[in-house]
Order: sequence, then structure tokens, then C-alpha cells
Amino acid sequence: MREIKVSNKEAGQRFDKYLKKYLSQAGSGFIYKMLRKKNITLNGKKASGNELLSEGDVVKMFFAEETFEKFTMSENETHKTKCEINVVEESGKRIIIYNSFRIEILYEDNNVIFMNKPAGLLSQPDNSKTVSMVEILSAYLIADADKSGGPSGFRPGICNRLDRNTSGVIAAGKTVKGLQELSEAIRKRTVKKMYVCLVEGKVTSSGELKGYLTKDEDSNKVHLSKEQVEGASYIETIYRPIQSNGVVTMLEVQLVTGKTHQIRAHMASIGHPILGDKKYNSSMKSISKYQMLHAHKMIFEKMDGVLSVLSGKTIEAKMPDGYKKYFK
Repeated sequence: MREIKVSNKEAGQRFDKYLKKYLSQAGSGFIYKMLRKKNITLNGKKASGNELLSEGDVVKMFFAEETFEKFTMSENETHKTKCEINVVEESGKRIIIYNSFRIEILYEDNNVIFMNKPAGLLSQPDNSKTVSMVEILSAYLIADADKSGGPSGFRPGICNRLDRNTSGVIAAGKTVKGLQELSEAIRKRTVKKMYVCLVEGKVTSSGELKGYLTKDEDSNKVHLSKEQVEGASYIETIYRPIQSNGVVTMLEVQLVTGKTHQIRAHMASIGHPILGDKKYNSSMKSISKYQMLHAHKMIFEKMDGVLSVLSGKTIEAKMPDGYKKYFK
């Protein structure tokens, strides 16, 4: 038998979802069967799985130890072997080092964490089995015994997805409440997301772009239209020129909506593709092998719940060094 007390980071989620994460290698049928037979109980009582967990709830699982190993070991071993990291302190900043990537922690509390993602790293796992920010964050939390005590019913999650070749602020939840409330704030646009990019040509005035976006999964490219078409999502982008040398312009961009390749496609649609973005018609030679697009800031207004500590804060990721070289 194994007894688990629900922690603050796991509270707020449905019991069945908690079990599916804790017993990550078990099927849904097995979990619901164990609930029906009272081999899994919640606070000493039979449970259906749709209960919302609270901090301090007691979960008991009446399995042989071999069963626990079968259903929980694989995912934890994957984190340990697939993604090895080092954490260092430099000038009062915490840096996660993974291979040649350096990931600065911009802000962290008990519920949320913000990092500066380098270009070249995936935000979330894909079919390639390449390590993403999710695995790196999991390894970071697992490495700290105060933040992770072994198998858990919660896995950290990324709240804003950046393209692999886009750098900048990436937000994640460390608890269920943190993940839920931060994702909801971004969805409701109560968090302002500001980007910086370098585009081809001279842009002399600010502008606001609106339209509809559809994604072609085969080409991993999006298409824009002025009118609503089937399957299209509304998008809105605001931009302001910061400086220009007549050939290249640095823009500050506010991402009002947040859709795949939105800024990249919108800027290309007005004849100013992002430098280095060959997918969307960039033709100029860039000093970077990545597109020059950086998630610069997240600006928080008055926030409630576990995000109240972020009220009035601006989380900022320093621009990569190469961005200003064009204007010297």
C-alpha cells in the first residue's frame, strides 16, 4: 500500500487526472477499475474520479510494489536519462544549462516560473523525441528536492508556446493552480505580450493588422485571409518601429491574439518579412541562423489568486546580442 498526501502544487485538479499522471504508464481502464474496487481511495472513501483535489487530501493505493514500479518508474527514469542539466548562479541570476543552451530564470515563485528560452529549443514535445522546455523544466524541478519529491500527480506545463527558432519569455506553471490561472490569464488577454523583431525594409509608422489565419499541417505553414473562412482563427497584431537603418527595421510588436506563426505571417503579408525567416519569404542574409523574433516582455495588470504577486510586474527577457548590431 502507498499513501500520498496531496500537496499545494497538485491541488485543484480532478482526481482521475491526478491518477493518470501519477500512474503515467497505466491505462484509463485500469485506473477506473481500481477506483470501483476501492483499491484506490480518497480520504478513506470510495471515489469516482471526478472529485476536485484539495491540499491535504489523502490518497491510498493498495497495490503490490511491483505494480507501482511498472506504472510509475518509466516516466521518472525518462526525465533522468533523457535530459541532464546543470544549474548555476551568475551575478545573482539562476541559469539552467542544457548542452550548449543557457536558459535564464527571469522570475520564479511557488506556483509559476518564467524563463528566457534560447532560439533552437522546442517549447513543448513533438514527435521527434527532441528535448523541449517541458523536459528541461521537469528536470530542473526534479533536481531540487524541495520542489519535487519523486513521482507526482502533476507535471509542469508551458503556458505560452514559442516557435522553436523564436527566443524570449516563456511562462510555465509549477502547480495546478499556477498552470490553470496563468493559462487563463493569457487566454483572456489580461497579460500583455510584447515582442521585438527585425524586419526587412524601412518601416516608418505604426500599424495594426487584423485578419484570419489557417494552418496547413503538411507544410507547417499558415495562410492569411481578410475574410472569415472555414477553420480560420481571428488574429490581431500591433507594431511600432523602434529604429531603422533604411534596410532593416527593429519593431516592437504586441501580440493581441496568439496563434501559430502569427507575427511571422502578418509581417510578411505587408512586405516586411522577419529577417532570417525563409519560410515566410525572407531573402536577406542574416547574422543569425534563426529568425530575428524575440518574446521580449510579459506585462501584468492587477491579478488575483495565486497570480496576485505578479500584479504590476513586467517580466523581461534581454534581447539577443545580435539584434543591435545592424544599427551600429
